[in-house]
Amino acid sequence: MNLVANKLLPLKGGWEGCFSYLYNMANKIIPYNKHLKLIARELRKNMTPSEQIMWENIRKKSLGVEFHRQVPILNYIVDFYCHEIGLALEIDGSIHDNNYLEDAERQGKMEKQGVRFLRFTNDEVLYNLDDVLNTIRNYVEENT
Repeated sequence: MNLVANKLLPLKGGWEGCFSYLYNMANKIIPYNKHLKLIARELRKNMTPSEQIMWENIRKKSLGVEFHRQVPILNYIVDFYCHEIGLALEIDGSIHDNNYLEDAERQGKMEKQGVRFLRFTNDEVLYNLDDVLNTIRNYVEENT
C-alpha cells in the first residue's frame, strides 16, 4: 500500500503493540499507531496546495478551535483534526476518486471512535474557499 497515497503504513508483523493514544473531546481516548508519527511529520512538510491554503485559514484558532495537521488516528492519518470537538477535515484529491470504498471504510472505523468528518475536494478549497470555511465555521459554532 502506498504510504503517501493512502496515508497508511503496513508494518511487517502486524500492528499489535504499536498504539499510543490521543485525547478527544471530554478526554475520550482514541488509539493511534505511534509508527505513523514520522510519516505525519513528513506529510506536514509536503502538503498539497489545497492543504496549504486550508491550513493558512484554519490555524491559530482562527475559527474558534485549534486544528492540527496530519494527525494519526487508529492506523490512518487525517489531514486536519480538532481534538476539542472531535472533528476531522479531509481534503480529497483525484487519488480519492478511485478509493471511495476504502475512504468510507476508513472513515467508518474512525467514526466508531467518535470522530466526525467534513470532507471537501481540492477544487472546493481552491475555488470556493469562502463556502468551505463557512461550512467549518457553522459546524464549530454548533458543536462548541
